[in-house]
Amino acid sequence: MSADASAEFVHLLRSQRVWDTALPPFDPEAAPDEPLPLFGRWFAEAVAAGQTEPHTMSLATVDEDGLPDVRTVMLHGADAEGWSFASHATSRKGRQLAARPCAALGFYWPAQGRQIRLRGPVTVAPPEASQADLHARSTGALAAALVGHQSEVLPSHKELEQASDAAWSQAHHEPTTPVPTWTLYHLHPNEAEFFQGDDQRRHVRLNYRRTDSGWLKELLWP
Repeated sequence: MSADASAEFVHLLRSQRVWDTALPPFDPEAAPDEPLPLFGRWFAEAVAAGQTEPHTMSLATVDEDGLPDVRTVMLHGADAEGWSFASHATSRKGRQLAARPCAALGFYWPAQGRQIRLRGPVTVAPPEASQADLHARSTGALAAALVGHQSEVLPSHKELEQASDAAWSQAHHEPTTPVPTWTLYHLHPNEAEFFQGDDQRRHVRLNYRRTDSGWLKELLWP
């Protein structure tokens, strides 16, 4: 990048505004004793506020060499089983989770200046649950799963188009086709942090930490 382009980029970067909207209050003293009910409430409020794709999240894993990796995935559920997402077991994230079964999740909902961070061990759902998860989704989701080869090197985009066309046809005509590598994962958080932004930078950070006797709630400095 040239000096002029770099200066232009910095100017553009610094001209961006953050939370150019009214932010909701958050009283951590009134928060529930466990993180799941609060997550459900904040998710519903994000939807009501018009947040785009509130069900997307960052998923961070670690590879065999201890190097971190992150990508955006879709939340498939949040309940007593944990926070759930899915992928091919043969994908990069699937191989990383097999080698090191722990992960972190990050949600960012700028419509309300909110973030949620969770981290903990990850377990694999039984095959029947993974297939039920896949077949409860859209035809497009099944078609994408049928294409397979996730994270592998793609020789040409034309090859992807051909594989996708065949997968869409199969998904339409055989909507219960199994995809053996499709895997549903559950993250069981040991920590869950709820961040409420404040326009005077007095952000509220409420952290839940799992202990032998249940969840401990504590405030963190912003």
